[in-house]
Amino acid sequence: MKGKNAFRLRLDYSNMMAENIGSKHGIDRKQIQKIADSIDPIHQEFLHHRQSDEVSFWNLPSQKKMAEEVLNYVRKVRGKFDHYVHIGIGGSALGAIALHTALQHPLYNLSPQRRQQRLPQVFFLDNIDPDTIKAVLNVIDIDKTLFNVVTKSGSTAETLATFLVFLQYLKDRLGSNYHNHLVFVTDPAKGFLRQLASAEGITAFAIPPGVGGRFSVLTPVGLLPAAIAGIDILELLHGASFMDELCQQESIWKNPAYLFAVLNYLNYQRDKKIVVMMPYSDRLYRLADWFRQLWAESLGKKLDLQGRQVFVGPTPVKALGTTDQHSQVQLYVEGPFDKIFVFLEVEQFETVLPINSGQALEKATRYLGGHTINELIAAEKRATELALTRNQRPNCTIKFPLVSAFTIGQIFQMLEIATAFAGKLFEINPFDQPGVEEGKIVTYALMGREGYEDKRLEVMDELQKRVVYEV
Repeated sequence: MKGKNAFRLRLDYSNMMAENIGSKHGIDRKQIQKIADSIDPIHQEFLHHRQSDEVSFWNLPSQKKMAEEVLNYVRKVRGKFDHYVHIGIGGSALGAIALHTALQHPLYNLSPQRRQQRLPQVFFLDNIDPDTIKAVLNVIDIDKTLFNVVTKSGSTAETLATFLVFLQYLKDRLGSNYHNHLVFVTDPAKGFLRQLASAEGITAFAIPPGVGGRFSVLTPVGLLPAAIAGIDILELLHGASFMDELCQQESIWKNPAYLFAVLNYLNYQRDKKIVVMMPYSDRLYRLADWFRQLWAESLGKKLDLQGRQVFVGPTPVKALGTTDQHSQVQLYVEGPFDKIFVFLEVEQFETVLPINSGQALEKATRYLGGHTINELIAAEKRATELALTRNQRPNCTIKFPLVSAFTIGQIFQMLEIATAFAGKLFEINPFDQPGVEEGKIVTYALMGREGYEDKRLEVMDELQKRVVYEV
């Protein structure tokens, strides 16, 4: 662990504290300590989860066998496919997309390195826009494509519908060999995909029953597409394990996940209910998408653990530095005091890009010459941070020494633990999603799924009674 400390993520929360932004909007150490004094039961419960025989997100970093199964499969298919299509939505895609964007070439599908390493082009279909689905169909060669269908329940309507579109093309083109172009990630025992896999001899990886979709990035949901694209998934798990060890410290002051949750909770109590995650890195931008689902779906709840109506939940928003300095920061600096800001900062980019310092530079641009793009993005981040701080806007920074499988593993584990801890502070269940389930049921009814006939009548009656206003 000692050698890896140089690559440890750090949480700088200086600009959330009263000493730096004033007592009206800043947090006092005593407020944090008050919570710290009462967390022992929560901490002990979390330690128990880690030691349980049931696989949950807590012990995913130690599930090396799961990773080896993925790697064995990837070795078998390496070089056989030119394209990989990932079909999934929500937790079945967002983590995988974040992983791919962070750890692969920014223009991966076009990069010479991909071809040299015999890696397939990668396409993520995480929505059911018919134009996008057709566009993917038009650019791939079905004969040379591996389709990965990902749904924990095996019944997600969007995922199955997209799969059925491609399945027809596969059968028409490949006949009985179509199953060699499919792999599933789903429930270990039940659901449509598991049944189809058993009947047709299709390789199927299991999502452990104790792991919810939005917490599943370190299962085959995220590991398989990452390994397919040549990402070091063992180092990813190593990073997650490293962070998990840090987060087994009971002291809030030493535990980055607990502290992140407490800071968010205390700000929420002060009516700062919007959380803006703002990476200063294109590679980290899709992490904000993953975080939005994790934070919103876990903490946005109607009922608390006692069944009382509480209607709680912070609203996560994504922004990108420096792009959104030119679109959103005006609001953030001078608008309502209802937000906190979480910067993601990369201290060492893969590339150092000099800015021309030739003598022919005009006076208006001369100040840039001799610097690097790296220095500029760092200065832009510091400037935004300072502007927010001067205007008493709470902000913190999660610092990445560099972007690597090790540091990305850390951020996944840290934010998942923070979510579980925040659930305890809000006194809600962070692992269910009843609001999502309601929408699924209505979708089944509207699409005519067997067993939902009464629900369909109810929904149609409700729609007919609706008063319509339209321009």
